[in-house]
Amino acid sequence: MSHRLLFVLSFLGCTTILWGQESSSVFSFLELPTSAHTVALGGKNISTIEDDASLIFQNPALLGSVSNNTMNLNFMTYMRGSKTGSASFVRTQGERGTWGAGIQFLGYGSMQETNAAGEVLGDMHAIDMAFNGMYSYMLSERWVGGATGKMIYSKYADYSSVALAVDLGLNYYDDENDFSFSVVAANMGGQVKAFGDDHEHLPFDLQVGFSKSLGHAPIRFTVAMNNLTRWGSKYFYHVSKKPKGGSILMNHFDVGVDIIPIQQFYIAAGYNFRRAYEMKAAGGSHGAGLSFGAGINIKKFKFGLAYAKYHVSAPTLAFSANYSLP
Repeated sequence: MSHRLLFVLSFLGCTTILWGQESSSVFSFLELPTSAHTVALGGKNISTIEDDASLIFQNPALLGSVSNNTMNLNFMTYMRGSKTGSASFVRTQGERGTWGAGIQFLGYGSMQETNAAGEVLGDMHAIDMAFNGMYSYMLSERWVGGATGKMIYSKYADYSSVALAVDLGLNYYDDENDFSFSVVAANMGGQVKAFGDDHEHLPFDLQVGFSKSLGHAPIRFTVAMNNLTRWGSKYFYHVSKKPKGGSILMNHFDVGVDIIPIQQFYIAAGYNFRRAYEMKAAGGSHGAGLSFGAGINIKKFKFGLAYAKYHVSAPTLAFSANYSLP
């Protein structure tokens, strides 16, 4: 049996098992983007082919596009007082293999701890973390498969939880037409240690996406569909009053565009339909769902920044830096 067929059969088997999983889950920080470029393109990006190690957290198959001995750092402001970030290192192995190691975190800052009577007991801290081991393999000239193993740890004051999970990714890339297509099954696994007596689901996400350049124009479009196993309104509509224009179908889409006038520079913009819907439902409408960003590439160094809104109370700024060692 060929490597490509074996990987595809394993991919389909795992996603079928998890097809009926309920929408309620823990460790939702795993759904946050770790890359400034991804933030700029709407928040979901599993198909962009770039020498950018920040993209591998979205799709392990994209490891195959990253240079040997590349380091990456990412940082993003989130809701008020919360910060999230990640770091990774990528190394090639032979002609077809690439492996990587990474860490993600979401820190919630310091909060007051109170008892049932409302009395302040002191300060408490909360943090989410994920430790990742990644590997990709060129199945053929145009197909790359990848997998990520995760150990997830969360601690909220005196409560903690540990989980194990796997991401599977598959990418097809036609270099002549600059067309990329990807499928990702993310966060397949479960809790080893629950916060309490009941074990909860991880945020499993089945995603499909593609990227395509516009002929000889310096423009590349990106489309991603996510949460393909969750079509019910209970998952997308958490508020009692629905804003006009809500669409269950469109809430699965993220769309983005890159303008690349020269190889060393890009400008990006995106729109996240679900985030726009939820922010409008929460009373915010200015710039809901929109995101913007830019990046530069100077020899072995890459830097990107992006702006978006994930909550009506505060904007989000994201920064990414890559450096390829000699």
